[in-house]
Amino acid sequence: MSDNRLSPHPLPWLARPAARTWRCAPAPTEVRAFHAALPGYSPTRLVELPSIAAELGVGRVFVKDESRRLGLPAFKVLGASWAIHRVLAEHPESAGDVEAPGHLTLIAATDGNHGRAVAHTARLLGQRAHIFVPRGVHPRAVAAIAAEQAEVTEVAGPYDEAVRQATEAADAPHTVLIQDTGWPGYERIPGWIVEGYATLCAEIDEQLAAHAVTSGPDLVVVPVGVGSLAQAVVTHYRSRPSGRAPALLSVEPANAACVLRSLALGEPVSVTTGHTLMAGLNCGTPSGLAWPHLYGGLDAAVAVTDADSIRAADRLAGLGVSSGPCGAATLAGTRAALTGTGREERRTALGLDTNSVVVLLSTEGTDANPHATAAH
Repeated sequence: MSDNRLSPHPLPWLARPAARTWRCAPAPTEVRAFHAALPGYSPTRLVELPSIAAELGVGRVFVKDESRRLGLPAFKVLGASWAIHRVLAEHPESAGDVEAPGHLTLIAATDGNHGRAVAHTARLLGQRAHIFVPRGVHPRAVAAIAAEQAEVTEVAGPYDEAVRQATEAADAPHTVLIQDTGWPGYERIPGWIVEGYATLCAEIDEQLAAHAVTSGPDLVVVPVGVGSLAQAVVTHYRSRPSGRAPALLSVEPANAACVLRSLALGEPVSVTTGHTLMAGLNCGTPSGLAWPHLYGGLDAAVAVTDADSIRAADRLAGLGVSSGPCGAATLAGTRAALTGTGREERRTALGLDTNSVVVLLSTEGTDANPHATAAH
């Protein structure tokens, strides 16, 4: 389809052909150097999967494997570390001593990975962390946050309620909200988090070149919760003044497809979320900061079921890629888009053929989300 209406067939799908010509400003160049200087930094691997390419009817498929990133099983630490670095640069009196009068408590709401990344970074830098966790997050994921010496508050409501409570708590003295979703009046720190994700995209450029893909990918597929990672991906690929722009496809849980619904309506809206094993994507409201980029630069959006995601995770595991339900959602979404009833229309909308190069972002390993194995 060629406008902002949801497709009439059962697959929740939306195509937006004008997105490939949309342009924005680039991310700061110093982010990559900051991450490269961190202890333990190395680029996460980009894995080529020829059997998946054959299944999808494209030329080459690569998976960006974020199951091990700076000591954590997900990509989120890229954004958290850069944002906290920027915050602490404005509070030099707080550096290094959690008992000092000027110490900070870093506060965040999380479905798992972001909060653990904030807590991990806070512990390494001698700061305190207080993390708000909504219902539905696996106890082992909550325990991993607590193991980073963070105070954890478990919220009876959904993710949006955890964000509300975290925001209230951040009104206390010597506290800073480190949240990866933005709204009017709260944009600077989530903007820094998005900037931090630029390192992942820069690595992909270098790794594709090493695989003799010199013109870049034809399709990049990104999982979406509130949309911060998708904002970073859109920024990376839509800030280039010239050259071929890839198609960008977002993937969400069918029970929490706030970006898909917002794109269809042409404005950001909230949806009532249900249970999903894709816990890190179980978000009901797009980030206000991300929304202009999502609306401007996403070529298409699709929503998938838990069963689709688990099948994709199992397939990736068989090929040596550890991927939790959120990470495997990109394979599930690409399968949904490129196969089945209506596939030719969707492939045409994405500009794909049998020679196309596809990059899937697998944003977490199975250690990040124990539901991946508990589902069996």
